Amino acid sequence: MTIHTRRERERAERERLIVTAARELAEAEGWDAVTTRRLAAEIEYSQPVLYSHFKGKDAIMAAVAVQGCADLAAELGAARAKARGVRESLAAVAETYTSFAQRRPALYDAMFTHLVDLPFATPEAPAPLREAFGQILHAVEPIAAEGDDPGLLTETFWAGLHGLVTLMRSGRLPAEAHERRLALLIGHFAGS
Repeated sequence: MTIHTRRERERAERERLIVTAARELAEAEGWDAVTTRRLAAEIEYSQPVLYSHFKGKDAIMAAVAVQGCADLAAELGAARAKARGVRESLAAVAETYTSFAQRRPALYDAMFTHLVDLPFATPEAPAPLREAFGQILHAVEPIAAEGDDPGLLTETFWAGLHGLVTLMRSGRLPAEAHERRLALLIGHFAGS
């Protein structure tokens, strides 16, 4: 192994360590607790080392968001693979998406609530963002009527899921009716 290859591997490992520490700290104490000073202490590196990898907290949060989208894409793909039929696939995606948001609130916030410097809905979007959206698209596309734009239909379904998650987390919608709301959303999208 060359010195250059070893340094690249060590750099990638430090980046993973920083992102993992930020993610764990955010899940335990919220994003306000995630500072470069606190992260440096957590991973036992100096702040300049963090800044040699990321411009600041926003860049770290963007890296967490990309990693979170990869996790979400994997969970959505696994759920879709177990589903039989269009309606069941749509329901599996909806249930998996909302469960992910409920289980990982700080990660979900980094991905979809906080302002991060990531291009969404463009060809420049990182692959994990496109993959997560693609998993939802694969579930929604079969229900698109002739003339419908499957991408816009998927964005609308995603917005519905995000709205349910956000309103329930803020206490504006009672959690007890969550499954009934999902059933209504799926029923209207699936045409029944």
